[in-house]
Amino acid sequence: MEILITNDDSINAPGIKALIDCARDFGNITVVAPLLPQSGQSSAITVDKPLRLTPCEEYNGARLFTVNGTPVDCVKIALHVLFRNKYPDLLLSGINHGSNSGCAIVYSGTMGAVLEGCMNGIQSVGFSLLSHSLQADFSMCRPFVTELIAQTINHPLPTATCLNINMPAHIIPKGVKVCRATSGHWSEEYKTYNDPTGREFFMLAGNFVDAEPLATDTDEYYLRNGYISVVPVTTSMNDLKAIDSLKPIFEG
Repeated sequence: MEILITNDDSINAPGIKALIDCARDFGNITVVAPLLPQSGQSSAITVDKPLRLTPCEEYNGARLFTVNGTPVDCVKIALHVLFRNKYPDLLLSGINHGSNSGCAIVYSGTMGAVLEGCMNGIQSVGFSLLSHSLQADFSMCRPFVTELIAQTINHPLPTATCLNINMPAHIIPKGVKVCRATSGHWSEEYKTYNDPTGREFFMLAGNFVDAEPLATDTDEYYLRNGYISVVPVTTSMNDLKAIDSLKPIFEG
């Protein structure tokens, strides 16, 4: 099996090495990751500068490359250059340092890479740990990551479906729950500061507001209760249920 691994935290993030370790026994691993951190890049692509694919020192039998671009750039370059004749069997992204639950998938570079792989017909899975620390302990979730990879290989996902997997930090997870992403939004997204000249500037901050705090079937609910959440995601942007109700409005 040929496996492509990427992330949005850069080639130097500990999480990507943890994911390589978890996937090592399943096949040949090629890593193509951003040269610099690219969190929040979603499905962004680079259109205004040259992209360079640079080989790095191998790690645990995996061949490593960097790209001076976004996570989706990494996937596209990998497929175009390294897997030219045969796409990989599996794409894994992560392990991300920080949550990608709820609406975070809209902004996530980790999941942007996963969606790109899925749109190209590749079985694709994103992993995130609920810790932003670069010293995060992945040991307690590693057995679960390995098992989730195995289950994905043994039970292929439906066409146009990928997985967004989030894992609690600092504990051994109680188990795995397949569920939906909670509804929510970000509040107080920016903090205001003044530079030495008195000029105002802004830095991203914010708090996630769960719009369904009492729901017991969402990723946020299960993560709060010590479980790993597995959210199936589709690449289709169609709201099929709305078509019939909108026809008489717009078609007359």
